[in-house]
Amino acid sequence: MTFQLELWQLLSLLGTLVGVLFALGKLLLAQIGKSLDQRFATVEVQAVSWQNLEREFLKFQAEMAVQYVRREDYVRGQSVIEAKLDAIASELKRVQIDGAKQGNAR
Repeated sequence: MTFQLELWQLLSLLGTLVGVLFALGKLLLAQIGKSLDQRFATVEVQAVSWQNLEREFLKFQAEMAVQYVRREDYVRGQSVIEAKLDAIASELKRVQIDGAKQGNAR
């Protein structure tokens, strides 16, 4: 059994084969492009979320500094009030002791 191809049949077969390979290559490149687009979209979403997180962290740092200063001021003010109350208490004790001494002296 012999198989015979004429030149035009061989060229048609080769042209069809090249066309199929070209179509498969183009399909493969399209799939790779879609995959890359999805990955870049994911990276963009992550970048935006990181930017939001960084912005929130910077706001937190700014607020923390303000809150810390307020707390420090409160502690300082409370210490002043307690020192004044201690001074008043000691003055009252002194007055009571002086009053008791004068009452005993009579």
